[in-house]
Amino acid sequence: MSIWRWAEWITPVPEQHRVTLGEGNTPLVRSRSIGPSIGLDNLWLKLEAGNPAGSFKDRFGAAAISAMKAENQERCVATSSGNTGSAVAAYCAAAGLECEIAVVETAPMGKLRQMMAYGANVYRIRGFGLDADVSSRAFEVLMARGEAPDARLQVSSYIYSVPGMTGVETISFELAEQAEQQFSRPIDHVFCPSGGGGLCVAVCRGFGRLVSEGRLTSSPAIECVQPEGNDTMASALSRTDGIAQPIDCTTRISGLQVPNINDGHLVVQELRPTGGRGHLVTDEAVWNVQRRLASEEGIFSEPAGATALAGCLEAVAGQHVDRNATVVCLVTGSGFKDEASIDLMLEGTDCQTLELDEL
Repeated sequence: MSIWRWAEWITPVPEQHRVTLGEGNTPLVRSRSIGPSIGLDNLWLKLEAGNPAGSFKDRFGAAAISAMKAENQERCVATSSGNTGSAVAAYCAAAGLECEIAVVETAPMGKLRQMMAYGANVYRIRGFGLDADVSSRAFEVLMARGEAPDARLQVSSYIYSVPGMTGVETISFELAEQAEQQFSRPIDHVFCPSGGGGLCVAVCRGFGRLVSEGRLTSSPAIECVQPEGNDTMASALSRTDGIAQPIDCTTRISGLQVPNINDGHLVVQELRPTGGRGHLVTDEAVWNVQRRLASEEGIFSEPAGATALAGCLEAVAGQHVDRNATVVCLVTGSGFKDEASIDLMLEGTDCQTLELDEL
């Protein structure tokens, strides 16, 4: 099975052009430890690391590259802080397309190796993903490269690639289906990590589609969680002006280093009607939750994948979420994506070698 089971709701692509690696249909598991430890007994974790290239961005890659094939485009130009690049590189390899990826300066080497293993031409741009001005100018150059007749720029954002982002909306379709099958009660909150905001918007639009077609009576509150060092939109959700703003990014959370607005304005406009809020967390809080997911839940997540849960825990502590609520946190990517964070987690720990007699 793949996201194409929802083909009528994804950007229209003839069946013969659809590319799939079996993405989607990822597990939804109940928290055994972290939720109960704070009295949140109905905390569920959506494990997107189960996708073929290890993150939710595979949903984007499948839809985006399929749309390119349908339009006879042969060269993908992409920008990425990590997971988008891995996804589009994998699907370009499967589809036989060329792939060129400009990555943020701080992208983890593990993600770059994955892109290069798929055969992509990968390069860093100094200051990209850290400095808002450099990032904006880099986008201008890359957009020009992606405007050639045989090419397409792929950025996991609605303002750049609507076809790809419709693939991400399938998260909501799966959650609604899994909720009905696994606990027969509506989801009250869905917490999403946010860099550029596209994931928040996709989840919001996916549930909105289900409501408009009468499959759900209402949408859960879609909650936007950002690291404090990349507050482009979380605070804007709480301000009356509601204007997302570019910033100089200081967070060390790989994958959420997006100093430009991207889909930030859409996040503010579309999340508010669901009752969703913006939440800010420290990098230290994210790393702590990453450790807890591994040691208490058996879930090996990269830091970005632990960010939603970090925001959820703070929201519960601040009494913004009722402890009787049904809450889903998106765990968006594998721990293998960010080797440096695993080194930090295991600092001071080593695997000893024993002589057989010592056993």
